Amino acid sequence: MIHSFSTRLIDHTIDYDGTQLAPHWIYRQFDLLGDTIVAFVGKANVPISHMVDLEDVKSNAPIYSPEMLHFIGEWFIDSLDTGIFLQHHLINVVYGHLWEAGATRLSRRGNDIYFDGRKLNVSIATHSLSSCLMHLGVNICTNGTPVPTSGLRELGIVPLDFAKKVLATFASDIDGWRRSRAKVLPRP
Repeated sequence: MIHSFSTRLIDHTIDYDGTQLAPHWIYRQFDLLGDTIVAFVGKANVPISHMVDLEDVKSNAPIYSPEMLHFIGEWFIDSLDTGIFLQHHLINVVYGHLWEAGATRLSRRGNDIYFDGRKLNVSIATHSLSSCLMHLGVNICTNGTPVPTSGLRELGIVPLDFAKKVLATFASDIDGWRRSRAKVLPRP
């Protein structure tokens, strides 16, 4: 059954290597069809060959974290611009929940969040033939990361509890936007 928008917190570990950022991956793995976002915990180890961020490819900057909270979203829309807006809104939701959890020494530049000047996340949005795709990974642990990083463990934040809040807020915002569009009378 197609739902207008759905979310799911996955309770088992999935390591992220970049191949999950693919059309219908969520449907194939979790039987969720349509506009969807899922969250799960796992390592991140993205080799250059699986990266879609050309700046990182040109800089030969693979992604690694021993443990991350991952969000993968897919929207069946044609506009990459809209997909990037959705990605940035998810970043704002994460930022807001971090702030509410007491992480007040935060800053944000584009789709990157920093705590005490150390990078807390990675994120990318891209377009496939049928949809827009987004990945957001928030560090939990930071041992061995290639750049100075911070993580949820350092901030005293429980990853799956945090993910539930982020998913609920994001879904509520999407439902609110859709309701706002449906409830207004068109102008002649």
